[in-house]
Amino acid sequence: MKIYLLSLLLTVVLATAQAQPKAPVGIQLYTFRNEFAKDVPGTMAKVREMGFKEIEGGNTYGLSVPELCKLLDQNGLKLVSMGAQFAELEANVPQVIDKAKTLGAKYVVCSWIPHENDEFTFADAQRATEVFNTAGRLLKENGLNLCYHTHGYEFKPYQQGTLFDYLVAELDPRYCNFEMDVFWVKHPGQDPVEFLKKYGKRVPLVHLKDRKPGTPGNDKGRADVETNVPLGQGDIGIAEIMKQAKKSGVRHFFIEDESSRSMTQVPQSLDYLRTVM
Repeated sequence: MKIYLLSLLLTVVLATAQAQPKAPVGIQLYTFRNEFAKDVPGTMAKVREMGFKEIEGGNTYGLSVPELCKLLDQNGLKLVSMGAQFAELEANVPQVIDKAKTLGAKYVVCSWIPHENDEFTFADAQRATEVFNTAGRLLKENGLNLCYHTHGYEFKPYQQGTLFDYLVAELDPRYCNFEMDVFWVKHPGQDPVEFLKKYGKRVPLVHLKDRKPGTPGNDKGRADVETNVPLGQGDIGIAEIMKQAKKSGVRHFFIEDESSRSMTQVPQSLDYLRTVM
């Protein structure tokens, strides 16, 4: 009887493992923002059921930080990277540090530099370098790493290159590096593979999303979220990006699907990634 029960238990464990294979990458929880607005525990369980182990987030969805930590632990999820607003990094770094440490994050990511009327200027970039270098030093002293998430508007021309080149040159690599969002590199007309070849050593984190073929780009940092399609079905070139990202030493990848179809598209994206990783 004991042997039978052990055999049955092993069969159940193996079946569960096969039904829920580990995801090859992490997930940015913003992907399921609509679902989290309705059901936080249920949505977190779905993230687990998809096989994710690593996540990127920061929104507590109305929970206290300790309550969110408990929910993550219950679902076997590790928060690798936490988002922080530019204003927080400019005026309240200690609060960011405290939250990141409590959540167990290793990286703090800022995804938007304030600017007016969709016109990102040299003055905006200059202000950002001052804020990021200062905040990044304080974060580093507390065992955290600051990254700036590219959003497309940084590629406006500046001198012999772009304002992004200025950011790379002025941001101290000890204190601030980059999270490359492949959509927001492609959308303003840049090549994500060449981006990684040029800046790869400064890119520990990557957002993976794909774009409906034929979508017109711009350098405003804005796009219709419904142009997000499952990875491998768009024009971003995910397979080649993954090859170069491995060569460049990217440490963490996060799927970010901003469309209203993310709950059905993310499993398709995972299936595709398993064929190219």
